[in-house]
Amino acid sequence: MDSTALMGAVPRTPTTDDPTGASDSPAEPPRPRRGERVVQLRPHQTGEGYKSVYSELTRPSIASRLRTGIRISGEVLITFGLVVLLFAGYEVWGKSAIVDAHQNDLSSQLAEAWAPTDSPTVAPSAAAPSAKPSPPVHGKPIAGLYIPKLDKNWVVVEGVTQADIRYAPGHYPTSAMPGQIGNFSVAGHRNRATFWRLDELDDGDAIVVEGKTDWYVYRVSQTRIVRPTQVEVVAPVPGEPDKKPTKRMLTLTTCNPKFDNYQRLIIHAELDRTQPKSAGRPAELGG
Repeated sequence: MDSTALMGAVPRTPTTDDPTGASDSPAEPPRPRRGERVVQLRPHQTGEGYKSVYSELTRPSIASRLRTGIRISGEVLITFGLVVLLFAGYEVWGKSAIVDAHQNDLSSQLAEAWAPTDSPTVAPSAAAPSAKPSPPVHGKPIAGLYIPKLDKNWVVVEGVTQADIRYAPGHYPTSAMPGQIGNFSVAGHRNRATFWRLDELDDGDAIVVEGKTDWYVYRVSQTRIVRPTQVEVVAPVPGEPDKKPTKRMLTLTTCNPKFDNYQRLIIHAELDRTQPKSAGRPAELGG
């Protein structure tokens, strides 16, 4: 046996052209078939030496780079679109659910504040002066607000800061209280849960305010769009801050247009009648 076989070497297989295996000439490279093109590979030299091999077919071209850019741009736009859809879903359904939950809590607080006390009645002294009601606390519920045409109602809180009106319409602290002479003014966000459809109100539409002992039915008298700096719309006499009020008015304010805030939508209403709560709900609310 050959010594190379003992060392594990594999003897060269004879080619078909030379059955004896005696020829040492190198085998011919395979010829390309019709329609094929042979591209010569060449080494790619780097600072560390020859790292890889590439050909003309794998070299990036302008068209391939353009296709890559379009694909990446499309993926970014699709991702951005999904984010926008998620945000829109939150604005429509998520935020409304959060506001409704807080409104239910505020409604319970208002009912508790208006509940009659069980303390015995004490006859007041003839000489004792009448007690002056304490001012409302910021963020606390003070009244109910109903707009039958929109089939919407809210609990109104005291104050118009961002913290106050985050989940409820807010009462301007310097304005009149419900049913009083002056201008009961309320601000609310222009979102789906609050004053989103306020622009649908027409002259004569009812706006009902619920107090502790009475219902106050107002009728829309004017709709205006003003600049944010025109704060005289919530004056005791809207538009005339130096004039003494003689009417009992209601004013609702919100941002305009929708999804922006460079204007203010204003709804003015005048008191039509007052109805004791002991007589039931007003007809405007289905009473």
